[in-house]
Amino acid sequence: MSQRVRGVVARAQGQPVELTTVIVPDPGPGEAVVAVKTCGVCHTDLHYREGGINDEFPFLLGHEAAGVVESVGEGVTGLEPGDFVVLNWRAVCGECRACLRGRPQYCFDTHNAKQKMTLEDGTELTPALGIGAFADKTLVAAGQCTKVDPRAEPAAVGLLGCGVMAGIGAAINTGNITRDDSVAVIGCGGVGNAAIAGASLVGARRIIAVDVEERKLQWAREFGAHHTVNAADTDPVEAIRELTGGFGADVVIEAVGNPRTYEQAFYARDLAGTVVLVGVPTPEMRLDLPLLDMFGRGGSLKSSWYGDCLPSRDFPTLVELYLQGRLDLDRFVNERIPLDGIEEAFGRMERGEVLRSVVEL
Repeated sequence: MSQRVRGVVARAQGQPVELTTVIVPDPGPGEAVVAVKTCGVCHTDLHYREGGINDEFPFLLGHEAAGVVESVGEGVTGLEPGDFVVLNWRAVCGECRACLRGRPQYCFDTHNAKQKMTLEDGTELTPALGIGAFADKTLVAAGQCTKVDPRAEPAAVGLLGCGVMAGIGAAINTGNITRDDSVAVIGCGGVGNAAIAGASLVGARRIIAVDVEERKLQWAREFGAHHTVNAADTDPVEAIRELTGGFGADVVIEAVGNPRTYEQAFYARDLAGTVVLVGVPTPEMRLDLPLLDMFGRGGSLKSSWYGDCLPSRDFPTLVELYLQGRLDLDRFVNERIPLDGIEEAFGRMERGEVLRSVVEL
């Protein structure tokens, strides 16, 4: 029997979000209904509201979530009511060419729930990243539920569902950072600071944080940056080279998604270094770099999508490190807000006042 719950919906491009009633159907085959405990306010949700993802309005926003499984549909195995889970937006298919080659983290056919949640008048909702967790309950594919240790604080570990995993994964999975590496991170919002936390976790010998706001650079120091560079008044390429003996960093992570900062990342790496793009660009952005420079510098230019993570592998491990006190996920949570506080939280996020506001339900 379907349920009526509260949910936050973006009805039209650029319009304030609305707290309204959402109809959540019973789970069908391969699906689960999850009672949401917490959900982070991510920039991707704002992109949805602004029409920057697609135009499939109305959207049910929210995706960085932790909760408890309430019910599961036919054929679901390994998941049952009462399980504490972090939601992910990449339920792997197990059948595509990436999965069959043993690389499910690159699955080319990830999936979501087949049924649609709706408004009371029957209007179908598009859930953000296939999740839609700014709601008391949400319907997802069972594969989007990753069981983790229930002792963990939901507000902290729920952030693994998107931004924090993207940053940590960009450092560890994509950048393959080791203890011998020098690392520079350009852009110290939630994703960039997560990349710094990841580099610190594996013991990178030198971590350099770059941003144009002192507040974010202070956060970066708290997450493990050894040096900070304010690009508003210092050339970041020259600063990174100076801090690395004139060579450039072994790994430079671009967490902004802008051609100018990507160019800085490209020239701030060592000759055989790695650039990792994890910042999300907009469709109109273009990059112009001399092809000879790309040829002559060697190394790797990589893109990191969701931190190249495999949720079933990475989430439980990172939660265990959190419980051991080795990964401070609590530091990402700047404030806890009610479900009707999301529009104001968007404003604080845009002004750079918070790493994450977290909705508690």
